[in-house]
Amino acid sequence: MADRLRPLWDFDDLDATEQRFRAQLEQEASSSGRAEVLTQLARVDGLRGNFDRCAQLLDEAEPLAGSSAAANVRLEVERGRIYRSSGDQQTALPLFESAFARAVEMGEHDLAGDAAHMCAISVDDRDVMESWTQRGLDLGEREPDASYWAGPLLNNLGWAYFDDADYDRALQLFERALEARKRDAANVAGVAWAQYAVGQTLRMLGRARDAVPLLEAAVSAVPSEAELEAELSACRDAARSSPAE
Repeated sequence: MADRLRPLWDFDDLDATEQRFRAQLEQEASSSGRAEVLTQLARVDGLRGNFDRCAQLLDEAEPLAGSSAAANVRLEVERGRIYRSSGDQQTALPLFESAFARAVEMGEHDLAGDAAHMCAISVDDRDVMESWTQRGLDLGEREPDASYWAGPLLNNLGWAYFDDADYDRALQLFERALEARKRDAANVAGVAWAQYAVGQTLRMLGRARDAVPLLEAAVSAVPSEAELEAELSACRDAARSSPAE
């Protein structure tokens, strides 16, 4: 099942996102539906760093969830996010693992993809990160509702290799992430940031000329985004200073 609440999210505008979820809360006809929305309001507070308010909203949602698979998976995922954001990955990981297993069992494949992606970024062992990434990708190949998560899964693994200066491996992953993002063309920002990742990695590999068109497309798609513009400028400077092929 696809995540019915994802369209309400705009991670660049948390105030507007909160307003949409509060309006949605009033429209929910069931207690479990209200529980789902409360978990997303909790996530908004978590992204703001207000973990006490986040926990309060999850406590409010828990008795409303009942036997709803979606609501209970969301509760585990959002509690896990609190712990991870607070630096307690050891407590977060079992919550994400449990959420993944529950979601797969109950056919909540989109939410399972989210849980797999959180598992992958909640471990320090690269082999385990690779394993969770592959589990999420395999799920997306089997279940179309989870296919959205290919982009985030590959992107996160790509940045892990980028941070280790393994730019060849990072580029492979970022290129796959970009292809996955392009399959969801309506996600303009997602495509642009995937182009950014490929472009920056190309620059690090001495291929700034190849990066410039990608960054130009990203800046055109998401104007006035300082980080995209800065990388485009860096790629243009590097391209000008490099010998012509």
